[in-house]
This record gives sequence, structure tokens and C-alpha cells, in this order.
Amino acid sequence: MELSARNQIAGTITAIEPGAVMADVSVDIGNETVLTSVITRKSVERLGLKVGDRVIVIIKATEVMLGKPAE
Repeated sequence: MELSARNQIAGTITAIEPGAVMADVSVDIGNETVLTSVITRKSVERLGLKVGDRVIVIIKATEVMLGKPAE
């Protein structure tokens, strides 16, 4: 599947915490960095996601903010 989104990061699912409707899916992207995506529980089931699966994290946002602590 080809996508126009440029922000694509490969990783491995390390945890899935299902809730009643939503699920937190944690993805290790290397360098001791884990990204967590909140998706529907049905999407987890439809995609057959499980711990250890290799996935692509696709970040599509209209706004990305940065903050700098006061010195």
C-alpha cells in the first residue's frame, strides 16, 4: 500500500491495552523510543494486531507543537 503521508516510521508492537471501545497500541521505533497510538478496538481486531508484529506508524497531523522549558 502506497500512501502520500511522509511521516512513516517502522516499529514493533510491544503492548496492546484494549479498553471497551479504544485500545492503546505501543510501538517500539528504536533508540529507546516508544510511540503509543490510540485506535479503536475493532481496528486492532480487523488488522489482527498482536505484540511482536512489525508495523508502520503513520503520523498525519495538521499541527505539531514544540515547547521549550524556561531556563
